[in-house]
Amino acid sequence: MIGAGPSYTDRPGAIGAAYLLRHGDHAVLLDLGQGAFPGLAGRLDPADLDAVLISHLHPDHFIDLVSLRHYLRWEPPRGRRVRVLAPAGLADRLDALHAEPGFTAEALDVEALTDGALTIGPFMIEAGRVTHTESSHGFRVATTDRPTPGLVYSGDCGRPEDLERLLRPGDALLTEVSFGTGPVPAGAYHLDGPMVGALASRASVGRVLLTHLQMGFDRDATVSSVRARYDGPIDLLDPGFVTTI
Repeated sequence: MIGAGPSYTDRPGAIGAAYLLRHGDHAVLLDLGQGAFPGLAGRLDPADLDAVLISHLHPDHFIDLVSLRHYLRWEPPRGRRVRVLAPAGLADRLDALHAEPGFTAEALDVEALTDGALTIGPFMIEAGRVTHTESSHGFRVATTDRPTPGLVYSGDCGRPEDLERLLRPGDALLTEVSFGTGPVPAGAYHLDGPMVGALASRASVGRVLLTHLQMGFDRDATVSSVRARYDGPIDLLDPGFVTTI
């Protein structure tokens, strides 16, 4: 766990969304939000990533791709590249931010993310649309030598039922809980604790990993609101959290 923060917070040390999955010598990264690059670089050489998967095009989930691009472009040995799978338009946004056509392509191999299954190294990944932006995705990640249990990551998601298509019994559910104990304001397209707890119970998940809790919501009360509907293990994540799936 590199970062688990939302787009804004008053919590010291909070970092944007970034979740590093490792299996042997292979690694994929789910999202790369604000302030996450130093934590990534402290854990492995970022150039060794098999891929970065971006759930949607809100900056708190992708903006540190700028730091990754600069690292690959200028840190010796130069000329290394990293594969990035993201909703269409990511490269244009990064290029426009710098008013520099081709800025992204100098170091990042960006591919359009689509629904369905793909294999990256030993990782079996299934991407599925979720309700948030025009093109937002959740992911299920497992490995070729151990397809269950997997990890399902919500990205930012406004409808818990969207994640049911990805979940298998026993999976770990890494999910946003932006609006804490709830309720979620109309039009916000995020989740709260009661929604997450009900989803986890319906899908018979093995454990719940809570992330992306917004400023102003009590941590213990948020966990309790999930536990009221789900009786399995629950963790509310902070940067540096490490676990085995």
